[in-house]
Amino acid sequence: MTKARDIASAAPAPSTVSATELGYLDGVSSAIQTQIDGKIGSASAINPTIVDAKGDIIAATAADTVARLAVGSNNQVLTADSSTATGLKWATPASGGMTLLNSGGTTLSGSTTTISFTSTGYTALRIYIKGAYETTSAANVLMRINGDTGSNYSYAHTRNGGSVNNVNTTSLAYIFNSLPTSNSDVKLVGNAQIDMFFPTDTDYITTVWSSIGGASDSFYFSTGVSTYDSTAAVSSITFLTSSGNFSGGTIYVYGVK
Repeated sequence: MTKARDIASAAPAPSTVSATELGYLDGVSSAIQTQIDGKIGSASAINPTIVDAKGDIIAATAADTVARLAVGSNNQVLTADSSTATGLKWATPASGGMTLLNSGGTTLSGSTTTISFTSTGYTALRIYIKGAYETTSAANVLMRINGDTGSNYSYAHTRNGGSVNNVNTTSLAYIFNSLPTSNSDVKLVGNAQIDMFFPTDTDYITTVWSSIGGASDSFYFSTGVSTYDSTAAVSSITFLTSSGNFSGGTIYVYGVK
């Protein structure tokens, strides 16, 4: 038997220490505190001093090896990253939904208005036209992609119950059928939504649209679907009038993840 157990068995225990408690020292071969300190600092235990601030976490840097990963900034999320020592990092979450690609929007002016942007990383483009009008001829509005004036567009289009189908044209026609000729009408008309899918496709890009043109007492509803025979990702969109010039309105181009 060990010395601690011998003592516990041979003599009455002091009033503050029981024989059972003395028995807990069975097998001790050196200073107890030294052994405890060694265990805390060993590879088989995690020392609480490894963390320094609220929100710090402990992460592995290799097998049986840990390190501190300092807390990130407010609203950051923990993200896997194999290039870091811990394989983790705090990062701003990727934005979802829609991202405005032409900051502040683009004002329609002249006979043509072009918006340039980068579509890489987006699965669709959503384009809003707000308050478009022109004061001279109630023109129709057409659209081109990447400035392409070749016969690479095909569409089926309905306006106020009548249908139009065209293949191999030089633009997507009648995004608007008859713009309003006064900005006093644009609360009701002169607005459109255009959705373009897979804008980085180098084969065919599909576009659908709907718009309201005309005057406040004479509406022209237009809807359509089209394909564009593309050879490159969409990097610009041009809106043009069939006659006259734009007098106002704003275009917003959003990238959709």
